[in-house]
Parts: sequence; structure tokens; C-alpha cells
Amino acid sequence: MLSVLLGLTGAVVYGAADFLGGLAARRVRAVVVAAAAAAVGLVPLGAGVPLVGATFSTGAVVAGTAAGVSGSVAVLLLYRALAVGPMSVLSPLTAVFAALTPVVVALLGGTVLSFAASVALVVAVLAVVLVAAVRDSSGARVTAVGVATAAVAGCGFGGIVLAYDAAPGDAGVATLLVGRVVQTVLLGAVAVAVAARSGPVRWRGPFRWPRWSRPTVVAVVACGVLDALANACIQAALHVGSGDATLPVVSVLNALYPIGTVVLAGVVLRERLTAVQWTGIVLAFVAAVGLALA
Repeated sequence: MLSVLLGLTGAVVYGAADFLGGLAARRVRAVVVAAAAAAVGLVPLGAGVPLVGATFSTGAVVAGTAAGVSGSVAVLLLYRALAVGPMSVLSPLTAVFAALTPVVVALLGGTVLSFAASVALVVAVLAVVLVAAVRDSSGARVTAVGVATAAVAGCGFGGIVLAYDAAPGDAGVATLLVGRVVQTVLLGAVAVAVAARSGPVRWRGPFRWPRWSRPTVVAVVACGVLDALANACIQAALHVGSGDATLPVVSVLNALYPIGTVVLAGVVLRERLTAVQWTGIVLAFVAAVGLALA
């Protein structure tokens, strides 16, 4: 029950972080927002060290490095996929692969799911597809490259869950910190490379950094803090569970993050949710209840 609650909490917080990151990305390059948010996330994770501890064992460092690399590759490939294909198709596809990758790994590893849990997981995956469905008026075509890129991006997001699951139980926030450092370095390097390719930049201020508006700074900082907290919830959900089914359950719940994004878009931006998305939200909660009771 607790792992389900933590998994759902992590998904909703992830969605809120994505919403804020999306707002900031309207004014600043998306990869720059991702890199800055990753750096900001180090602060709350560092503050968590005195509270829950951090044991930097070999296992914790390896798992954190894998999470950081997997997350960075996933973010970059997702941006690439959405740039070459329709978001209405590729965004749900990414979410589905993010959900199913750890499930497949768990099943191949010998995990056996009850009939009730299996049905709930299928309903949850369907909910992921419906909630992530968005309108797309770009006229972009679905291509093999776009589909493959979105699928690999989804596997990358699923890889984060697998890395957290592999972290030692006594790691505390060590795995999260290592992953965040790796992600900050990798995305930061890409952001600098992108900025260099786009030509000279007008630098302002004593620190010679482009001046961002206050709302953009607030959105990026909030995105980074919430993303770090979401990762903490997911790792905690994976390690408080007592059964073999914890990994697939948390993985699918984690993929429900679009709920937080679309709900905030409706409340803050007055974007209307479609009937399909409402159906997905209802199914998501039905699936969550089913998983909690299974």
C-alpha cells in the first residue's frame, strides 16, 4: 500500500515538474532548462543527507551513474523525437515504453504477478496512453526514426527506475545525488554545445550569464526541486515494498506522470482536457486502487 502511495505521489510530482519545465522552455531552450533544473535538484537532495543519510558504496555510485546517464539520454532523445514527429503519437509511446521496460525486466527475472495485479497493470498502461494523448496540429508525419527514437527514450526513462531499484537499501540519497550530478554534467555539456552552435550570445550581469525573467527562474527552480523530490519518492517506493511485484507496480505508476502535467495545464493555463484524457485519469485511479488491493 505504501509503495503504491509513494509511486503515485512521485508520478504527480513528476508531472508538476514537467509542467513547470515546459513553461520555462517557452522562453529558454529546453535542454538548458533541463540542465539548470538538474543542478537545482542537488540542493534539496543535499539537504536530505542529514535526515536520511547517504552511503556512497560502490553499488550506490554505480546505480546513480546508471540513472544519470539513462535519464540524460532519455531526455535528449525525447526532445529529438518530438522535433521530428507528431507529439500526439510519440509522447504516449514514450510513456508506454517507460512503463513497460522495468515490467519486462522484472518478468524475465522471474517475478510472478497475480491475476488482479496483471489486470490492474494493463489498465494502468492504457491510462498512460490516454492521459498522454495530446492534440497535435503540426502536421508532422509518423516516421520510423521518430518511433524508434521515442521508444528508446522511453526505455531510458524506464532505466532510471531500474537503476533506483538496483540501489542498495542503505544508500539513502547517495544514489540520487550521484545520478543528479551525472545528469547535470551531461545535460550541461550538451546545453553549452547547443549554445555554441547557435552563435554568439549577449551576456549580461556580473556573472556573464544570460538574464532570465523572474517567472522563468522561479519555474526552473521549482521544476528542479519537484523533480528531485519525485525521484526520492520513486526510490523510496521501490525499497519499502516487500514483494517481487514492487518493481513493475512502481514502474507503471511512475509512468502516470502526465496526469500532473495535464491537470496543472487545465487549472493554470485553462487548457481543456479532452474526454480521452479524462477517461485516462479515471482509469489511472482505478488501476491504482486495484494495485493497492492486489
